[in-house]
Amino acid sequence: MISTADYAVVATPIGPFTALVDADGAVLASGWTADAEGLRGLIHPALRPESLRARDGLGSVTAAITAFHDGEVGVIDGVPVRQRSGPFLLHAWDVLRTVPAGEPLTYTEFASVAGRPAATRAAANACARNAVALFVPCHRILRIGGALGGFRWGLEAKRWLLAHEARAVAGAGSGELAGAGRR
Repeated sequence: MISTADYAVVATPIGPFTALVDADGAVLASGWTADAEGLRGLIHPALRPESLRARDGLGSVTAAITAFHDGEVGVIDGVPVRQRSGPFLLHAWDVLRTVPAGEPLTYTEFASVAGRPAATRAAANACARNAVALFVPCHRILRIGGALGGFRWGLEAKRWLLAHEARAVAGAGSGELAGAGRR
């Protein structure tokens, strides 16, 4: 168990975004909320810090949050995260990090890419249990037919994120937004 994690809140176009990081700078939990204590509760008990310490910023993590919301959607790819669970969820979260911005998948496609094509519910569960929103981009997974499905931070936030990434990727293709391309 981690004794103390640092956190910072960043203003974004869709509301406050909070990230909690361990001593190594890996994101333990994050989302569009100012409630750091609520985020702490999302962390697996083996990784959950005993206390939280507010900071003005978290260095490269805060920079990535700001840059992402400013249109550099690929900047989140290199931010280290730390989650714990069973083998399938850990694998599914790794797979989520490979879904390109601007190219969302359905839950069925995500299950297939994760190696368990018949496990659509397990794939949806991986999205629901993801504690590090944005950095493990579960918002890029949709229902068949393009319906948004669920999102812990609200469907308006998910809609904004998908549109933001689509614009950034389209802009990168035309040379408008450097650094907003594929992984």
